[in-house]
Amino acid sequence: MGPTRVALTGNYAAAYAAKMADIDLVAIYPITPQTTIAEKLSEFVANGELSAELIHVESEHSALSATIGGAAVGARAFTATSSQGLELMHEILHIAAGLRLPIVMAVPSRALSAPISIHNDNMDIMNARETGWIMLNASNAQEVFDMIIQAFKIAEDQRVLLPVMVTYDGFVVSHTVEGVELPDKDEVLSFIPKGKWHTLDPAKPASMGPIAGPDWYYEIKFSQYKAMRDSIKVIAEVMDSFGRKFGREYSPVMGYMMGDAEYAIVSYGVTWGFVRAAVDRARSMGIRAGAVKLNVIRPFPAEEIYSYLNGLKAFAVVDRAIYYGAPSPGPIYTDVVSTLFMRGTTKPALNVIHGIGQRTMYINDFLNIYKDLTKLDESKVVFMGVRE
Repeated sequence: MGPTRVALTGNYAAAYAAKMADIDLVAIYPITPQTTIAEKLSEFVANGELSAELIHVESEHSALSATIGGAAVGARAFTATSSQGLELMHEILHIAAGLRLPIVMAVPSRALSAPISIHNDNMDIMNARETGWIMLNASNAQEVFDMIIQAFKIAEDQRVLLPVMVTYDGFVVSHTVEGVELPDKDEVLSFIPKGKWHTLDPAKPASMGPIAGPDWYYEIKFSQYKAMRDSIKVIAEVMDSFGRKFGREYSPVMGYMMGDAEYAIVSYGVTWGFVRAAVDRARSMGIRAGAVKLNVIRPFPAEEIYSYLNGLKAFAVVDRAIYYGAPSPGPIYTDVVSTLFMRGTTKPALNVIHGIGQRTMYINDFLNIYKDLTKLDESKVVFMGVRE
């Protein structure tokens, strides 16, 4: 059988990807806007479409803890959460990464309380950037499916053995129905045969995650750092091999109209669609505009970003999250600027904050950014769309 095209939400695409990956264990706890992933996976198990251990737990903290237990005995493990749920499992995020367990988790992002908001921005996933998880970011339902498949291959690679989070915008992607191409399950499993990693075995008793004193803790964490740093090569390999097998191209960083660009906007998630449309409008006005999309947030793809931005006159980074009290409040902006600085390059840049709490974004907003870049002579912070 060949691929079939079906109408799926981003969350259902995540659930179908987990099913086609033939997961052995899923631990779930509902939270908006993630809940429909849990519902669909429960339906797959109940209908006999997925032969996996389904664990209903009492919190997100327990969901990831149970997933760690499964992965620690060799199960291909999956879970999902959002917003406050991701915050509740924050402690366990560090443990999963420190134990080097290849767990995959879907995170449709949502604004954090207080005040309560069920709408979308990216503050929850940005809070998780420094926990040791590889983080892929999808901008539509097809990418959600594809990246979860890629995530299992990346996580279980012997050169990596780190958990992977696939993030995407809540509601805007998680609940929007789009056409998604689903490959044959056998083709998927031929791409991601189940791997092996260090596991608990009663026949060979061992401790996992024991106490470590000052004489070894530093080296253990440094090895984790190196695994994360070097995983960008594996991620690029996996994305390339996925494209050759399934016909949809991916790379850690993607460019649009960047060949002769003088000005560019760096973005991720659903913002990418607005930015590309703004590039076309800016080009029609004579502005040599381009756009850069991050598919990988962690490890930060520094070399790729540098190669795209080094020759520009000015650029902007659009963040849908706020670093409170920081001189540069945009988290991805901070990564981009430090990348250039570490390579001896500085140039005028806009740190644009937009879309907080799912505030409406317009193509003209991004067109105005390109207009501003043509006149920019020093770096600035812009809170776009806010009433002061």
